[in-house]
Amino acid sequence: MVNNILELEFTLTDLPRIAQTLLSYIHQHKIIAFHGEMGAGKTTLIKAICKIINIQENVNSPTFSIINEYKSQYGSIFHMDWYRLKDAEEAYNVGIEEIIDSGNICLIEWPERAPQLLPNTTLNIYLSVISENKRKLVCSF
Repeated sequence: MVNNILELEFTLTDLPRIAQTLLSYIHQHKIIAFHGEMGAGKTTLIKAICKIINIQENVNSPTFSIINEYKSQYGSIFHMDWYRLKDAEEAYNVGIEEIIDSGNICLIEWPERAPQLLPNTTLNIYLSVISENKRKLVCSF
């Protein structure tokens, strides 16, 4: 059940502010699903969030590895890209369920590939392209 919606339009220069705004929601929800077409800015936004929380490692989309783990002051941060998953069974086989249940922050790109793995408390962030330089973010929580 969606109780609140945050809706913003932004450019790349706005990313630090957007990431900071989302940070309080991320700490409350732990599981964050980033929805959007290819090129909408999912990985770019995740990189901005990781920068705000002082992750020192190189943050890249885990398209081929499916899961990247970063160390932070908040413990492990798991960055997942489910684009290459065929189905939920494959997600179970690579251990995604255990990671989601771990209590750590999970930033998930392409959650549509296995939505049944997401708890009801998932923070859903929808990104869309408005123009070459402008994006729209809708966050439901």
